[in-house]
This record gives sequence, structure tokens and C-alpha cells, in this order.
Amino acid sequence: MNRWKIAFLGLVGLIVVGIVALVIFIESPGDSDPLPVTERYSGKGSVLSVKASRNDLEALANTYIGKAMKSDPLPVTMNFEDDVILRSELIAFTIKVPINMHFDPVVLNDGNLLLKQTSMEIGPLDIPPATVLKLLRDSIKLPEWMIVRPKEEEIFINLAELPVSGNLQVRAKTLNLAEDDIVFEVTIPNE
Repeated sequence: MNRWKIAFLGLVGLIVVGIVALVIFIESPGDSDPLPVTERYSGKGSVLSVKASRNDLEALANTYIGKAMKSDPLPVTMNFEDDVILRSELIAFTIKVPINMHFDPVVLNDGNLLLKQTSMEIGPLDIPPATVLKLLRDSIKLPEWMIVRPKEEEIFINLAELPVSGNLQVRAKTLNLAEDDIVFEVTIPNE
């Protein structure tokens, strides 16, 4: 056999192995970070109930995300309609591909939020949601109070770690987007 033929077949084999390894790496959702134990919310102090609209919540969420991600060139925005829509972009071979991920918000017992993924649109591509969440987690430096959990197809919003002024503590009470019933509790310490 000609040595050029052997070299060519070896190169083709290496390329195929590399592509297979890349696909396996991208397809595996990886391990998710465990949900943190929130101890910061004490509930001691004066408690105010704050009712908000979807527009108020959207403006507030995007302000906090924008402040936390000002150094990141990829935009991440949240829209609140009948569900939560996280919008971003994925750059693949210098082409920007829009990503729209839809979530159902769940208020946890500790007052934090869990966004459970329901659907996803990523340009014309058909990529599993866990893979898109993994790419989002690994390629964009999200605020520390947003924990992406690709394996579970969810995003945890740790309201206890939200950087609010003073020692205010925030927790969600109700979050019904369809009926525009959004209530948060804000605790002002009596110290």
C-alpha cells in the first residue's frame, strides 16, 4: 500500500474520531450544580408585600442581568409573557444563531424561583434542550444568583443572593404570569 494512501486514511480516521468526540462532548449534559441551601433569608424585620406586573418584573430582571453581565458581549434577556422566555445568541462559525428558551416559573418553599424548561427554539437547528443549557452555562458568564442545571433542564434563581441595596431580603410569594399576579416579600431588617 502506498504511504500517501496510509497517511490519508490515517488523517481521515483522526478527523472522524475528533468529530465523534466533539459530538459526544456536546451531547452530554454534564453534571449540574446542586441547589444551594439558602440561609440568608431570616424573615426578621418589617415585611412589605410588593405587587408587580409582568412588565415591572421584566424590567427589573433585565436590569439585574445587564448589571451582572456588562462585560459579556452576548446578550441575555428575559421576557415575561404567559411563561418566562430567556433570549440569547449562540455564535457558531461566526454566525449568530438566536436562542429562545421557554420556562414555567415555580416558586419554591424558600421563596426562590425555579424555571423549568418547557420548549426551545434555536434557529433552524434541532438540538436537545439539555445541550443548549450546557452551552449557555459554559459559554456565558451568568450572574452568580442564576444557576443553570442542564441535566434537570432548569434554571435556579437564588433571590437570597440578589444584590439589593442595604440588607433587604427578597423572596417570591406568588408568580402567576397568566393572570399577572406577581407578589414578592421584601424584608427590611429592624436593626
